[in-house]
Amino acid sequence: MSIDGLLLDMDGVLTVSWEPLSGAVETVARLHARRVPMRVMTNTTSKSRSAIAEELRRSGFEFADDEVLTAAVAASEFLREAYPDARVFLLGDARPEGLDGVHLVALDEDPDVVLVSGADPSFNFETLNGVLRVLLGGASLVAMHRTLTWMTREGECLDAGAYLPGLEQATGQAAAITGKPARAFFDAGLRSLGLPAGRVAMVGDDVVNDVLGAQSAGITGVLVRTGKFREDSLARAGAPPDHVIESVAGVLDLLED
Repeated sequence: MSIDGLLLDMDGVLTVSWEPLSGAVETVARLHARRVPMRVMTNTTSKSRSAIAEELRRSGFEFADDEVLTAAVAASEFLREAYPDARVFLLGDARPEGLDGVHLVALDEDPDVVLVSGADPSFNFETLNGVLRVLLGGASLVAMHRTLTWMTREGECLDAGAYLPGLEQATGQAAAITGKPARAFFDAGLRSLGLPAGRVAMVGDDVVNDVLGAQSAGITGVLVRTGKFREDSLARAGAPPDHVIESVAGVLDLLED
């Protein structure tokens, strides 16, 4: 495989609940030793980019802050460009301090935009019903990602993508997506690497958001059988990944093909 750089999902590929998966630390170290440029591309929204990078370093992965690309940072950039000075209601687990330049307001303060981040206890009937009414009143809908579930040490948990279609169908409004699988997010990863799509592979455990999303951007898609991978999700995907490997360690063999 003629690949010069890698985009790596985090949850389910490198870690689960911040615990490194077997062989992942050693694989990243070997890739660094071979001077393979890498970026971690994550839809995790509960921590800032610098906090995620610090957690990864604490787990044994030597990534600098600017080697981590997050859906929250992409959302901040999108909102500053598309909705300058807008009043934004944040739904979910994203940290307000990670949304630079975004004017956050409460749900009862007439927001211009509803920004959906990762699912947490705030995804309750009262709040979602309030969001519905704000959107029906003319507010725009922006979401950091469409991830259906994410893997923890206790098992899979519902994420924002399990709720978002309901809001879209109830309001007739399609959300603007800033993280995976949005093409703009993958393009940002390519710009960060300084490489064309045809020289980059994306490694993920989510066949739709990670792998097929990358392939639609011209990036080689590599699905790992770790994290939340299930055979039935692969069968339902509608299109095949370019490669399926047992774990991120298998990337080393792919690079040598």
